[in-house]
Amino acid sequence: MASHSRSNSSAMIERARHIRLLALDVDGVMTDGRLYFQADGQETKVFNTQDGLGIKLLRQAGIEVALITGRQSTMVTRRAEALGIAHVIQGRDDKLQALKSLASSLNMAFDHIAYCGDDLPDLAAIKRAGLGISVPNAPAYIREHADWVTEHGGGHGAVREICDTLLELQGHWATVLDTYVTGRG
Repeated sequence: MASHSRSNSSAMIERARHIRLLALDVDGVMTDGRLYFQADGQETKVFNTQDGLGIKLLRQAGIEVALITGRQSTMVTRRAEALGIAHVIQGRDDKLQALKSLASSLNMAFDHIAYCGDDLPDLAAIKRAGLGISVPNAPAYIREHADWVTEHGGGHGAVREICDTLLELQGHWATVLDTYVTGRG
C-alpha cells in the first residue's frame, strides 16, 4: 500500500474495503498528462500496461471501473474497449455531475465509489467520493483534498497501485497471486 501518511489511516483503509466502483480521470491519471500530436493532427496517448492489468484484475474481482474525462478522444475509447471498461464518459469537465449520473444509473451510493483525479475539474469529485484519490503530479491544492495520494505518478503506475491496494484490502490479493503462480492467469 502507498506510504503517504493519509493513505495508511484506518479510516482510509475502512473506506477502501467498501469500494465497488473505481472512477478515473484519464489525462494525468491514466497518462502522464502530456498530449502528443502528430504532424497530421492525430492525437496519441501513452498508457501503462501494468495499469491495464490492474484494471482487468479489479473487474474480475467484481469492482466496476469507469473513465470520466474532459477531453474527447478515440484513443480513450480504444483503451476502454481493450480493457473491457463499459462506463466511459468523455467531454465532461463537470466531473462531479458526471459521477453523480453514473452513480444514479448504477444505483450506487457514493460511499462505494473511489475517484482519482489530478486537477481542478476533478476536485469536487475527489471530495465527494467515498474514497478521494489523487496522484503526486497533481498540484498541491488538489492533493490536499484527497484521502490518498498515490506514490506513483499518473501514467507511471498510479492506477495499478490503486488497483493492487483495493484488491489487497478487500481480500482478493491471495487469489490473484495464486492464479498467476499456478499459471492460470
